Amino acid sequence: MEEKANSTLINKAPNTTGITLVLGGAQSGKSTFAEGIMPDADELIYIATAEARDDEMKAHITIHRKRRRASWRTVEAPLDLTGALKSADGTPALLDCLTLWLSNLMEAGRDIDQETQSLTTCLQTLSAPVVIVSNEVGQGIVPDNALARLFRDLAGRLNQAIAEVADQVYFVTAGIPTQLK
Repeated sequence: MEEKANSTLINKAPNTTGITLVLGGAQSGKSTFAEGIMPDADELIYIATAEARDDEMKAHITIHRKRRRASWRTVEAPLDLTGALKSADGTPALLDCLTLWLSNLMEAGRDIDQETQSLTTCLQTLSAPVVIVSNEVGQGIVPDNALARLFRDLAGRLNQAIAEVADQVYFVTAGIPTQLK
């Protein structure tokens, strides 16, 4: 099933300023909402953390690309979000998504706490609006294995760290955004 934009909600969403975190479950509409609240600008940067490692992910990436306006420039950053954000500074950016970045970091054996600190520090220095998309994975059942529980816990702490420095936080359920902060 192809993702559909909920244009009614997007058109009612305010243009964003500062740091905005958009949380939600898988296929909740969070990326569509995040794209819709990006400011009107001649250029927008889409910082992508996904890697097209299989056909399913390739199809998912294609859907996201087709939905974007012509003014988007894509920067692929599966690991170096801080570098991508610094190079984009001055241009509004959408970062999609933190939980894929987290899984990339875990797979690469990176220090999650250090990477999180670097990201939160960088976000607070940026001059252009940044919208960050992340999955909320802690509302389901307790995973049955240690790696999945570690991922859930790290994702929860990462989301809390970003929410703390964010100016606005939204939670999207069934395509309906609720402002939390």
